[in-house]
Amino acid sequence: MPTQPIVHIELSAADAKSAGKFYADVFGWKVEAFAGSDYMTFEAAPGPGGGFNVIDKDHKAGEIIPYIQVDDIEAKLKDVAAHGGKTIHEKSPIPGEGFFALFRDPSGNVLGLFSS
Repeated sequence: MPTQPIVHIELSAADAKSAGKFYADVFGWKVEAFAGSDYMTFEAAPGPGGGFNVIDKDHKAGEIIPYIQVDDIEAKLKDVAAHGGKTIHEKSPIPGEGFFALFRDPSGNVLGLFSS
């Protein structure tokens, strides 16, 4: 089992609420709004859960962002940079959950880091 597993996956959607309804109806996922925002979360047991990003200037259609759990986001972002990646969103709080950051790998993929 990896020591730094994928713990969250985000899908982009034109309308997060409609996307959540689609996945709830088709796959039986539990979907709910997060803290009164446009962001919808999902649980797809037994795998990692995730959420739906609204398509905008930061989130493109077809974009899928896996989040990797790490102990120290700042240290991991330094590792990312040392190996050719680039931080695109510094460590930020997720109220009541923990912290996240986003980076782009050398191939251009966007991934997230999460710590509780």
